[in-house]
Amino acid sequence: MQKNNLLIIGYVWVEPNSSAAGKRMLQLIDQFLERDYQITFASPSLKSEKAADLLSLGINEVSIELNNTSFDDFVEELQPNIVLFDRFMMEEQFGWRVAENCPKAIRILDTEDLHCLRKTRELCLKKNEDFSVEELLKQDITKREIASILRCDLSLIISTFEMDLLKNTFKIDDSILMYLPFLFDEIDEVHQKKWKTFEEREHFIFIGNFFHKPNVDAVLTLKKEVWSKIRKQLPKTEIHIYGAYLNQQIEQLHNKKEGFLIKGFAEDANEVVENARVVLAPINFGAGIKGKLTEAMLCGTPSVTTTIGVEGMCGNLPWNGFVEDDFSDFALKANHLFTSKSAWKIAQKNGVNIINNIYNKEKNGQLFFSTIEEIQQNLEKHRTQNFLGSLLQHQTLQATKYMSKWIEAKNK
Repeated sequence: MQKNNLLIIGYVWVEPNSSAAGKRMLQLIDQFLERDYQITFASPSLKSEKAADLLSLGINEVSIELNNTSFDDFVEELQPNIVLFDRFMMEEQFGWRVAENCPKAIRILDTEDLHCLRKTRELCLKKNEDFSVEELLKQDITKREIASILRCDLSLIISTFEMDLLKNTFKIDDSILMYLPFLFDEIDEVHQKKWKTFEEREHFIFIGNFFHKPNVDAVLTLKKEVWSKIRKQLPKTEIHIYGAYLNQQIEQLHNKKEGFLIKGFAEDANEVVENARVVLAPINFGAGIKGKLTEAMLCGTPSVTTTIGVEGMCGNLPWNGFVEDDFSDFALKANHLFTSKSAWKIAQKNGVNIINNIYNKEKNGQLFFSTIEEIQQNLEKHRTQNFLGSLLQHQTLQATKYMSKWIEAKNK
């Protein structure tokens, strides 16, 4: 019997040690490998030394070009059953080529997070305005991303907040959306006993990829708004800032005297988070769910973050620490969590509860593949019912297609 064949078209190569998006992609890949899929990962981007070795997992790696018919030949020969677009920009570029050359392949979009939501929040923050749905609806990126979601057979949405937004504001049909958060093994008692105790841990920590603007902003906020307030109460404590792709703006914040230490890329993120007592993440804008905060829970490390930080992450369950938007209160809660063993232990238990209830790999994985199976069995009907999607496939792809062909001809 022929193996199921998955093609993943990645915006970038998979870097699980650099970003939550990289970890997420590896989780999805694991799900397909467990079900014995033959996987090809293709990307038009350049590979960095931080990229995961997918070949060692038995995955084919292929470099592809934008606006080039070579992709048509490649995908026609491959004939995947499923094509997974990693971020909507890849669907825009390659979706029409997939639809033309492999019409029976299920097209799945992994949004990572809603880019339009993150970008609009960033814009509102810069303009010193509150975020509003009206502002979101005005943005070109919103129209592009929603069109991409509509054109796909299924879109994977990582946060409950974003699911509500897509269903209630954009009126997108349930049948083409799936809530699929990060996928983690259950944290059992054996695992919990391996964690370092409250007394064995020291210092605060922040970790994040500095290509990602919300992380740059969060560290600047830590330095300007939070850290001096914490140090006033805890003069000997330090904060360690870790993350890939450090820029000069972040590097120059390093100040040993103030205990504000820029550490850079962590070879083993889990190890540094497990050694810390508290994670701090004053996130002012963003979308999706925050990898640094699920990582904290997986390491038994409580956190203090903002409303945007916890958005769509824990349902009605109590948080793994504290949620504060006022930065004076943020600092007070950080100090309390750092010094109170009882508050710290309660927060740690809350984190275990969130991971085991919401991010359960087995339960969510089974649901994902039963949804794929259902679509596979009724693909024609599924697409007919998604009328807006077929309309956009027809209209948008004509425009995208001829723009691409024009670039192609020009490049020749």
